[in-house]
Amino acid sequence: MELLDQLDYWHWFVLAVVLVLLEVFSPGVFFIWMGIAAGIVGAILLAFPELHWQYQLLIFAGLSVIDIFAARLILQHHPIHTDEPTLNRRGEQYVGRVFTLAEPIVNGEGKIRVDDSTWKVRGADGPTGQRVRVTGVDGVVLLVRPESGDSDA
Repeated sequence: MELLDQLDYWHWFVLAVVLVLLEVFSPGVFFIWMGIAAGIVGAILLAFPELHWQYQLLIFAGLSVIDIFAARLILQHHPIHTDEPTLNRRGEQYVGRVFTLAEPIVNGEGKIRVDDSTWKVRGADGPTGQRVRVTGVDGVVLLVRPESGDSDA
């Protein structure tokens, strides 16, 4: 525990930078809030250099939890809007489009060709070559219904 007695404000600032850099290389938004908490502890330690390491760790843990829950709450009430909402949800990009069945839908399942890939589809039974419109997505399966109009695929 002698090592922890030597904690100084710059240790917390280094930890803050490391956590923010980890955020850059990891999916999701998690480490940045812990990095902010570490930076705040470093600032507190600058103002109160006699603060024991136990209190430093306690403040860090408390601020990390508060920051993460506050961020989640804020993002739930104010989601991030983007001009490309389906960018990482490829199946949703096909909703509303019409395609031709590459394999018949039998017992509610079949396949369509989309560009250079094949997608599993679920819908009413139909023969190969039937035109279907994508109405939704269930995981990696496209939900379809028979289409009688023109194609936009």
